[in-house]
Amino acid sequence: MLGRGLVLVLRSPKLLLLGLLPAVITGLLYAAALGVLIDFLPRLSRDVTWFADGWAEGWRQLTQVLAGAGLLGVAALLGILSFTAVTLLIGDPFYERISELVEDRFGGVPDEVEVGFWRSLVRGLTDSLRLIALSVLIGIPLFLLGFLPVVGQTVIPVLGGAIGGWLLAVELTGVPFQRRGLRLADRRARLRTHCPLALGFGVAVFCCFLIPLGAILLMPAAVAGATLLSRTVLDQPTVELPSGRLPDYQLGR
Repeated sequence: MLGRGLVLVLRSPKLLLLGLLPAVITGLLYAAALGVLIDFLPRLSRDVTWFADGWAEGWRQLTQVLAGAGLLGVAALLGILSFTAVTLLIGDPFYERISELVEDRFGGVPDEVEVGFWRSLVRGLTDSLRLIALSVLIGIPLFLLGFLPVVGQTVIPVLGGAIGGWLLAVELTGVPFQRRGLRLADRRARLRTHCPLALGFGVAVFCCFLIPLGAILLMPAAVAGATLLSRTVLDQPTVELPSGRLPDYQLGR
């Protein structure tokens, strides 16, 4: 799905330009936040390792370094999980247009629900905040489990990637589902019926977002792929129409 979305975007400069702008804005905001975190990291590391103040200097410094690495790790995880939600919030009209153009190429949405701008904004913001809160609740235990010997360096990163991938799949399919009048609970239910497909798509996006600038460059493809994923789980056609042909539901107009 991600590969097909990438092909669609690369074939259309319009889709590419529409998708890059919001991601660039969000990327700059997150880069600034990361710079602030790195600046305060030594102090934060000392604050969270207060229990080691009376230890020998070598052990105390090692504990502070590990704490700093852990803080950066959880910040990266939360950043990746929340990046999509924030970017979708900033670029909601851009991504709605991308999703709409992709839908039209595969037959459109016959029973599209018209939602007002403010209602759509409030609904999207509410769903995004719920997903961000869930990401935080999951990220904190994973951060703590990351200190476990062996398991914390093997099982936990894989588990974090799987959970992060699922949350990305749920978040990215928001626009196509809203176009059909479906909410967050509907998304989760439908994606569970195609769990391997949804998880595979989400994990692929998650891994690509780990690459520097990956989130910015691949967000348009992720949105296009999520639109195809939505059509698949909703049992709608995913075969591209010939160029110039109207969707079936428009032929009778």
